[in-house]
Amino acid sequence: MTKFIIYIAIGMSLLLTSCNNKPNLQTYFVDNQEKAGFTTFDISPSILNVDKTKLSSEEKKTIDSFEKMNVLAFKIDPKNKNQYTVEKEKVRTILKDTANYHQLMKFGMGAQGVSISYVGTDENIKEFVLFGNKDDAGFGVVRVLGNHMKPENAMSLLSILKNSNIDTEQLKVFFFHFISFLIFELLRILVIFSESIS
Repeated sequence: MTKFIIYIAIGMSLLLTSCNNKPNLQTYFVDNQEKAGFTTFDISPSILNVDKTKLSSEEKKTIDSFEKMNVLAFKIDPKNKNQYTVEKEKVRTILKDTANYHQLMKFGMGAQGVSISYVGTDENIKEFVLFGNKDDAGFGVVRVLGNHMKPENAMSLLSILKNSNIDTEQLKVFFFHFISFLIFELLRILVIFSESIS
């Protein structure tokens, strides 16, 4: 009987360990930040350079709930096309984990696409995740981290980004040409989409 209990305890600990080792975006960012083809960086809210006096009360709440963005980008080149396919599928697999990531919207297909997901509950979102790929450029993942965010904050943030006077000097510190193209292309597509449904 004692051996049986020990075996059950060992089995349960192995099960819990394997569940905790499930891949997530945070570990994916850390695992790939030094690898060839990848670039990662953080963006603070100050980069938006927004005049808060011109924001609606909803937009002010969105800005106040926003802490930072973690950005990861993979640039495709003739030598890493297979790696691009593998890494893109890894991110897609992570985002398919519905226990952790809840999809708000997805559009595009084939050679390019964009999705917005979130982590947390409808009333207390811990992060929004923007994922986009363009098969002739690469893919990008943006984690928007904050406190007590709500699904409507995603659209509000897009509106703020559209009307913000983004600090290009700060951008130069983080962005080289590909990254700025990819991330702003994703944001441009999202803004167009948000306008089409509003």
